[in-house]
Amino acid sequence: MADSLTSASNGSPDDQSRRDFLLYASTAVGVTGTGLALWPFIHSMNPSADTLAMSSTEVDLTPIAEGQAITVTWRGKPVFIRHRTAAEIDAASQVTLTDLRDPESDETRVKKPQWLILVGICTHLGCIPLGQKPSDPRGEYGGWYCPCHGSVYDTSGRIRQGPAPANLAVPNYTFLSDTSVRIG
Repeated sequence: MADSLTSASNGSPDDQSRRDFLLYASTAVGVTGTGLALWPFIHSMNPSADTLAMSSTEVDLTPIAEGQAITVTWRGKPVFIRHRTAAEIDAASQVTLTDLRDPESDETRVKKPQWLILVGICTHLGCIPLGQKPSDPRGEYGGWYCPCHGSVYDTSGRIRQGPAPANLAVPNYTFLSDTSVRIG
């Protein structure tokens, strides 16, 4: 009996490798089990199917006449799409960048000069500026006007007056054709 206790405490190479194997095997089973138990929780953090469906919006530009603007919804936010006139494009491109609070050239804000696509949320407090309808006030610069606190945006969606700290955001978008755009 004393010999068996002594040999067990000495730890022969066979006993050591057996212990190592059991340790690695039980660790692998534990890690795998933990991963399988956590998978439903991790998977539940993925966006739902209806959210993924809203992640992009395709818009047919054909019915939008020059000088007209429409509002579409993307990810629950209003997106302004304006078919700009030559005068609006000229007004936006002739602005001196040093005059702007958030300097950004018109060329960096549009992919095609005649189409301006913006998230229609004022960067001051999240209001929706006026200027989409022909009867709406557009402010001194012919773009958008937020009546809540007086922010005025130009024909490129850049902040020109008022408390808003930044330009109207430009969402990611891609032209699918000359008459179709995908936002998102």
